Amino acid sequence: MYDKEVITPRLSAWYGDKRQRDEGKREVLPWLPELYDLKKRIEHFTGVTFQGVLLNYYRDGNDSVAWHADKDTIPGVKTDIASVSIGQERNFDFRSKKDHSQQYSIKLEHGSLLLMKGELQKGWEHQIAKSTIPMRARINLTFRKVIV
Repeated sequence: MYDKEVITPRLSAWYGDKRQRDEGKREVLPWLPELYDLKKRIEHFTGVTFQGVLLNYYRDGNDSVAWHADKDTIPGVKTDIASVSIGQERNFDFRSKKDHSQQYSIKLEHGSLLLMKGELQKGWEHQIAKSTIPMRARINLTFRKVIV
């Protein structure tokens, strides 16, 4: 976070193409057959090709991701990200970078697919907030374009 190493309030793993780089920050694990099959289905449905997936495991309502816009996975280019939710329904919040009072929330249900087009990251931030309501586990898969 802000070019410093921090412990994230969730568990994460990065899977992808063998030649892929992740800026040396994470070990790139080889595709699991189930993840690769899901990637192919999402590519067919969205018309977008992806080289990697970030898997985030939210154990309960205490796990979260703070307000942010995703970094460029290809330098200087905001790429499309396909997000698949499995398990506990959680709110996915958006806010304008210019005016934080402009906020929207989408319920990400089990099995939902959210496609964030590249331009979204330029003007908007997003988060999964902590919850005071008891929550079950949730897995989020964000399929991304990366340099290979």
